[in-house]
Order: sequence, then C-alpha cells, then structure tokens
Amino acid sequence: MPLERDSEGRTYVRHSNGQRSHYILTSFADPWKSHETILIQHGFGRHAEFWYHWIPVLARQYYVIRRDLRGHGYSSYPKFGEKYEYTLDTILEEIIDTLDHLGVKKVHFLGESTGGMLGEILAARHPNRLHSLTVCSTPTHLPEPALKLFAFHKKDWPAACRELGSRGWAEALSNIPGTIPIVDQGYLPWYLDQISVSDGEGLAGYAQFLSTLDARPYLSKIGIPTLILAPSQSAATTLKEQQQLQQQIPGARMEIISGPGHEIYVTQAEKCQGAFLSFLGALRQDDTVES
Repeated sequence: MPLERDSEGRTYVRHSNGQRSHYILTSFADPWKSHETILIQHGFGRHAEFWYHWIPVLARQYYVIRRDLRGHGYSSYPKFGEKYEYTLDTILEEIIDTLDHLGVKKVHFLGESTGGMLGEILAARHPNRLHSLTVCSTPTHLPEPALKLFAFHKKDWPAACRELGSRGWAEALSNIPGTIPIVDQGYLPWYLDQISVSDGEGLAGYAQFLSTLDARPYLSKIGIPTLILAPSQSAATTLKEQQQLQQQIPGARMEIISGPGHEIYVTQAEKCQGAFLSFLGALRQDDTVES
C-alpha cells in the first residue's frame, strides 16, 4: 500500500521508485465543514517538526500537511547501489504523488528557503495543483559563493555533509551570523538535535541536487497568486534579491519581514503567520480560490 505507518506512528507515502516520504497531516478545523489544504515544505537540513509552532495557528482553519524532503527527517534516501535519480522531475513527482495518495487535489504551497524554489517551479509547471504560492526567505538559485560557503573547506557541499555529518554541518552553519536563529539560548541545542535526525548521506544527495537547481527560468510563468515573505537581514538572500524576485513573478505581493537572520519563520513567526493568513483571507474574499 502507498500509505504506511511505522511502529512509532509516523505516516509515510511510498513512491513507485521505492522511496518513502514522511508527512504529518494535522487539522483542528470543524469536521462538518470543507477546508482547503496547506502544504508546508521546509528548507535544507530542516524537516517537518521545525514548523511545530505554526500548526496551532493554521490548523484551526485549514488541513495542514508538513512533508519531509528526500533524505531529510524521517523520509528515506537511496542507499548505495539503489537506483534513484535526483532530478527535478523526480522531486516534483514525489510531491504530487504525496498529494495524490492523500486525496488532495490542490494546496496552498508554503515553501521556506530552498523549499520555496520547488514551489516556484511547481507553480509554473503544475499550476492546476496549487491554489496559491507563498515563499519565505527563498533564493532563486544558489550562487557559487553560497556553495563554497556551505562546503566549509571540504571538496564541496555534499562532501561537507558526508564528512561532518548532519549535526556537524549545522554546527558549522550556526557560526555564521544571519543563518540559524539563535535568540533563545535553549533553541540551538534543540535545533542541532533535530538536524541530527537526518543522516549526513541523505543531506549530501539532496545538496547535490540543490547545487544545480535554478528557479529563474520559471518565475515569469507563474500565474497563480503569490506572496513573498522577504527577510530584511538574511545571509542567504538579500532584500534586493527579494525585490527582484517580486518583479519577475507577475502580480506577486511582497511583505518585508524586519528582523535578523534567514529563518524568519522562527524569529518573526507571528509577523509571517499574520501576513500569510491575511494573504489567504484576501484570496477567499476575491473568490479566486476554487472550492
């Protein structure tokens, strides 16, 4: 069966390529009413649990799916000798396959950082599966300086993930200002423990995929309502780059989220949540979202 549950109660979709995608489906909405679905797609190194604090806010009005990317969290990754292609078609097909097996026709896609790049391409290539697109702290591609930074003096980014391991790689990242949101002193140990759920080899395979991913050719083809949550002080994407992103997506709306760091979905959660819900509410009022 495509839908599976493990001994810990975690839920998965098994794809035809043999890989499993872990997902969490949550709703506290009135069960006798119809509700739209939000799909949250995390950025590199993170996984579904990092969005725990968004669920009480969103799940009262929507069905909310949090999905672990390939090699992240509790999703599987190809082991040595297994046939698997880290291509854009493969990654997007796994997202669509997850929705199909859950019986979800359309979603409001919320993508953070590089997860938003997938949303941009998905919106351009499969607009019939999205009500709307929201990207948070999302670059259009990863330039050479970023790839060099993520390599941390190793051969390349994937090699750094393999040699340092997931926790070691995240620890190196935490030493760079403007990346990991260290506000509460208790947050970083929790963050690193959660990153450690992923295997370094799993992150390495996905890092190789991200190293060549480029959403720029798709931006002008996005024809669905789009919201950009733009960080004012990110080390990964500048405000100027976010403004250029807005100019390239027809009719895109942008909310500048003031505050330090790249992961504004954590440090400025209330601001991001308010802007996101306001955006979705406006779509309802305009009757631009299909029932």
